[in-house]
Amino acid sequence: MPRDYKEEYAHYQGRPAQLKNRAKRNAARRRLEKEGRVHKGDGKDVDHTRPIAKGGTNRRGNLRVVSKSANRSFKRDKHARMA
Repeated sequence: MPRDYKEEYAHYQGRPAQLKNRAKRNAARRRLEKEGRVHKGDGKDVDHTRPIAKGGTNRRGNLRVVSKSANRSFKRDKHARMA
């Protein structure tokens, strides 16, 4: 079943808390770009050791660089949510 991105945004991704979390993730990426650890198009993600959604921060000790496949390979249910 194809993923309905518009519905997902309307019911989850567009919520104020999720918008704030996305802004924090983007800030973490920019921080490591300034340090020269990641570059646009390099196939790497900035990973939070403890996720922001579970109380993690953007402190340097909580950030690491991993491949996209490693960072996005969580088991998902039929609604594309992490299981």
